[in-house]
Amino acid sequence: MDLPIVYHPDYVAPLPPSHRFPMEKFRLLYEMLLGDRVVTPEQCHTPELPPQDWIESVHDPAYVQAYCQGTLDPKAQRRIGLPWTEAIAHRTCISIGGAILTAKLALEHGLACNTAGGTHHAFPDFGSGFCIFNDLAIATRMIQKLAGIRKVLIVDLDVHQGDGTAFIFKNDPDVFTFSLHCEANFPGRKQASDLDVPLPVGMEDDEYLQTVAHYLPDLLSQFQPDLVLYDAGVDVHAGDRLGKLALSDTGIFRRDMQVLSTCLAARYPVACVIGGGYCEDMRGLVYRHSLLHRAAAQVYRQYRL
Repeated sequence: MDLPIVYHPDYVAPLPPSHRFPMEKFRLLYEMLLGDRVVTPEQCHTPELPPQDWIESVHDPAYVQAYCQGTLDPKAQRRIGLPWTEAIAHRTCISIGGAILTAKLALEHGLACNTAGGTHHAFPDFGSGFCIFNDLAIATRMIQKLAGIRKVLIVDLDVHQGDGTAFIFKNDPDVFTFSLHCEANFPGRKQASDLDVPLPVGMEDDEYLQTVAHYLPDLLSQFQPDLVLYDAGVDVHAGDRLGKLALSDTGIFRRDMQVLSTCLAARYPVACVIGGGYCEDMRGLVYRHSLLHRAAAQVYRQYRL
């Protein structure tokens, strides 16, 4: 079997033309992967809407209900940074289903990649930074329940700290949160991950990759997770308008190859989400997101579990 890929047409919902969140990138990523023959339609899996109680395994029921019904306080809505519409609410929930399906497929096949996800700024009772519900946290809770696994390692290499994820799992010994992020960036108030590695502004490829290599193998051998959830944000790129690090396209590809090879060589299954990425050059942004899937396709062929 080829590398499992997760996609749903409803990963895209209409936004006002001037909005800075690059919503179209999810559809364009899927189209690029097909057009460049990185994947075929046959290896793509379609998620379903999760039951509301699955979302409530992490989030406060009153918050979930208020958001889904469109009655969330305007101040709380502004903190999220996205307008509320039925289409965006639906998109939010189907993306959660995608993260859960990706985790399930990773356990079955050793590696799987979503074409969305990485909403790590969502807390139990509020959203922030374009993140409404925390797909990493919900996928963790539900895969523990549905698949009967115990230990999950969350490797968050988005340029921003995974503050919501860190807060959610701060007292959970079965979930290890590792965040490698730019120190001088959003969020202003950081939470305490199990391991935080703040990076200086302007860090480039080689030093970044050396930092990953310094921490990841030891984390795997010490924690020995049943599943790794990998948030492969591309806002670490030098051209990202919300980033402040300075990786190149080649550096991002090498990073993804390094993370996936390290995990699969040690026989730890990995479920991937694409994380953040913000750039006026939409094609360049989409290509950078596709590097995860290009790397995963290579690694999958080499290390099929």
